[in-house]
Amino acid sequence: MIKKTLIAGAMAASLAACDVAPVQQSPSAPTTSAPVSSGPVLSAKQAARSFVRVVNTLEPVAERECRARTTGVNCDFNIVVDDRPGQPANAFQTLDKQGRPVVAFTLALIADARNEDELAFVLGHETAHHIGGHIARQQQNAVAGAVIFAGLATLSGGGAEAVRTAQQLGAQVGARTYSKDFELEADALGTIITARAGYDPLRGAEFFTRIPDPGDKFLGTHPPNASRIDVVRRTMAGL
Repeated sequence: MIKKTLIAGAMAASLAACDVAPVQQSPSAPTTSAPVSSGPVLSAKQAARSFVRVVNTLEPVAERECRARTTGVNCDFNIVVDDRPGQPANAFQTLDKQGRPVVAFTLALIADARNEDELAFVLGHETAHHIGGHIARQQQNAVAGAVIFAGLATLSGGGAEAVRTAQQLGAQVGARTYSKDFELEADALGTIITARAGYDPLRGAEFFTRIPDPGDKFLGTHPPNASRIDVVRRTMAGL
């Protein structure tokens, strides 16, 4: 089922919970080894129909992969569309209050897609975040970072304010420590899900050629686009 809207407060909490790959327009495509000829932008009607087809086709496949790869995990994906005006092209995965996995697409992302393979790859990637347990693992890393930094601040004689600041910094560093690994894991499993749903992950991953390249920044949240495309290619070669 596709729901149309999300409450604004829940959206903000979701973005804080799971930082996943934004798909944003860029004035110039980053330099990668992948082709950029992924086709023209779809019309609004075509994009809407394509999105519905992709959800109906890929969600059952993602659910099967989830059940096969996890134990005691809610695999009933809820696909939603954020129709708030002015939102950038983006998709993310989070959990609702009952622990049900939610995958949200903004209208701008759906409109920016060149084909159904791109929509399928993004959806496969986001469902893979849930299957990989990335939200829980990110939270664990944040807690560990907060504890370590607070301990160091205490040992160095810092006061209460210094310890609180260290906790906040430690949580940020901890949450970002393995975020690049999580993205590559989601790219790999997302490739498998996309392919098993009958779509072309290589064609779908061409959207990486149209988004800003984060490079290889220290403690950055996303790996270089070229690395992500390489993961898709290697995963496909192994299928």
